[in-house]
Amino acid sequence: MNLKTDTTKPFYKWEVVLLLWVAFFLNQADRQAFNIVLPQIQAHLGASDSTMGLISTLFNVFYAITVPFAGYYADRLSRSRQIWISVLIFSTATLFTGFAGGIFAFILFRCFGMGLGQGMFGPTYTGIIASYHDTRTRARAMSIHQTSYYLGVITCGFLAGWLAEKLGWQYAFFLFGGAGIVFTAILALRLKDKAPEPGAVPESGKADAPSLPSAIAAIFKVPTAVCMVVAYCGLIFGLNGYLTWMPKYLKETFDLSLSSAGFHSMFWTHAAAFVGVLAAGALSDRMASREGGGRNRLLLQAAGLLLASPCIVMMGVSGKFVLVCAALAGFGFFRAFFDAGTYAVLYDVIEPKYYSLSSAVLILFGFGIGSLAPWILGMISDSFGLSGGIASLAAVWVVASIALVIAWGAFFNKDAAKISK
Repeated sequence: MNLKTDTTKPFYKWEVVLLLWVAFFLNQADRQAFNIVLPQIQAHLGASDSTMGLISTLFNVFYAITVPFAGYYADRLSRSRQIWISVLIFSTATLFTGFAGGIFAFILFRCFGMGLGQGMFGPTYTGIIASYHDTRTRARAMSIHQTSYYLGVITCGFLAGWLAEKLGWQYAFFLFGGAGIVFTAILALRLKDKAPEPGAVPESGKADAPSLPSAIAAIFKVPTAVCMVVAYCGLIFGLNGYLTWMPKYLKETFDLSLSSAGFHSMFWTHAAAFVGVLAAGALSDRMASREGGGRNRLLLQAAGLLLASPCIVMMGVSGKFVLVCAALAGFGFFRAFFDAGTYAVLYDVIEPKYYSLSSAVLILFGFGIGSLAPWILGMISDSFGLSGGIASLAAVWVVASIALVIAWGAFFNKDAAKISK
């Protein structure tokens, strides 16, 4: 088989999406494995809910700290090289998490190692996709790529729980970590940065590439980008709280097995989101081609967060399993409306040289603030139980949707016009 990469072939831009799809699948499976087997790890450590929430929070803190530096160097150096190095790091950290015997080892491998590796990945893959796909296919390509997140979480939701029940919690980390290390070799051979157009200056490695402080300052001068950061913080806060605690909540509330709780907590949400993001991605590109342009994407995102909010409340307060599953599906379907347009909106108002760095800033603040959700919900659980804490996440999403409406009404067209000049 010829593994030499020809980036000039028309299909290669979709091969890039495929390669990054598999990498992101492993990224999310590795991340979610801890949440699925959390009850077994908690029993192994003899830890409280707040301690387990703190471990999840620390992972997100290390991730958030890594992201801006990763975005800065991705814009200056090679995005493709940074991708395969990141996959190697977080896969190795996942593998070694299976050998962790105490809280310090979990912090070292799960929080620091995973946070470093996944922080390198986060702001980089979007820049590669954006470089190969223009506004005609960008939202669609990113929506297709986003499905790997849903399938990764669904697969891990069942498989990690099943492995934990049959063999022990360690084997989920062995499986996903080992698979990522093997896939690293394929990425290193096939994934390449896009060559610049004839006569154009390359985006990466430019001698006049902006410094990190000046780039962050430039991004925060764009009001639409600021609103997007606020909304993204709310989104990630809600998702982190849900992803960390929903498996345990279902297990304890409805007396499910670990594999069943892992499956139901992830499947209904992410299967619905899989459908939702494909529909929303195509709709987002269609809306952007009509009067109002990319501004219309913001309304789609705001509507998604608002419609998902009642579902979050039902997830936490309903005592009927069927209604909780229906709420999980509605939550997933409507949150996909936000996922489909996040980077498409951001890149409409940010100069290309800031693509990776703007993604990094978005992730830095989103996960920096959103990292608090597992710890906060863990402390609430120790005192009052998880039900009210999960339901309260709906209020955060309502605030996030308001930020998007403000950007739609006051800022987007002006910001986009500045970039197009």
